[in-house]
Amino acid sequence: METRLLQILVCPVCKSALRHDRERQELVCAADRLAYPIRDGVPIMLPAEARPLDAAPAPAPAPAPAPAA
Repeated sequence: METRLLQILVCPVCKSALRHDRERQELVCAADRLAYPIRDGVPIMLPAEARPLDAAPAPAPAPAPAPAA
């Protein structure tokens, strides 16, 4: 995630600054205790998509099974 983009993005709920959690690929709002996912390098800034920080992170999708030979 680009530093310039992080400087202009704010929480869509309270307009606070966001922190980039690189390990979980999320943008975190400490004020609202919400984490917005980053999917394929794109931050999903919809309140309906945000995860409450008290909740466990969503599991990663399982890899597709290999085709039978």
